[in-house]
Amino acid sequence: MRMLSPILAEYRPSRVGFWCPGCHAPHVLPVAPAQGGDAWGYNGSPEAPTFMPSVLVRTGRAVDPAFQPEPGDPPEVCHSFVTDGRIAFLGDCTHALAGQTVDLPHWPEDRDA
Repeated sequence: MRMLSPILAEYRPSRVGFWCPGCHAPHVLPVAPAQGGDAWGYNGSPEAPTFMPSVLVRTGRAVDPAFQPEPGDPPEVCHSFVTDGRIAFLGDCTHALAGQTVDLPHWPEDRDA
């Protein structure tokens, strides 16, 4: 992993990640098709990235109805559009930033990418 900018990390030549302020965790996306797999469109800008289509991350009960959440568990749904370095959280997010649009934050200094 290497940092491409304060807001974007490269995990492999075909994967990039950004820090999600709603989940307090990274979201990593494949941006180049790998052996016929799907990939997100990426505008190539590490300072103001755009990814298409939307980014949907599901955990907990969103993927396993029998899941029993515990304090500190991540949000169960994070759904957003990342455009020109801003993240627009959709209304189906289960975290506090649902419905808001914010700048992509810098990676936390105490957190490895």
